[in-house]
Amino acid sequence: MGFEKFGRKSFTGITKTAKFVDFLEEGKVNGTVCKKCGAKYFPPRADCAACFSNEMDWFEMPKKGKLETYTIAYYAPFGFEADCPYTMGVAEFEGGLKLFARLSKDLKPEDINVGMDVSVKPVKYEDGQMSFEIVRA
Repeated sequence: MGFEKFGRKSFTGITKTAKFVDFLEEGKVNGTVCKKCGAKYFPPRADCAACFSNEMDWFEMPKKGKLETYTIAYYAPFGFEADCPYTMGVAEFEGGLKLFARLSKDLKPEDINVGMDVSVKPVKYEDGQMSFEIVRA
């Protein structure tokens, strides 16, 4: 499968990390790890920014993290207008991995707080597109 199936509106059809979407369809949220130096990346990278190696492998994201910050978007860029309002946040996971993603619509704004335990899970939109979101752990 290509990368055209990732996100609410995909602007990239081909990438060396297209397998990321296959993992999402399997119920996994994966990042990449450099086989040479061990640096981990999320979102996945095809090449290591630390040692410039292209020898990468996949790993499943840790199950628990902490929400570091969040915001509610009331205005959206092209392709996302119908989604407003939506909440986006940054969560830190084991090993210093940070993830920027939407928060689940199941989380009401009054129930969201910095420092809360979170996890990340794949999400399939009604049009078949795949992505991931932050949920309460």
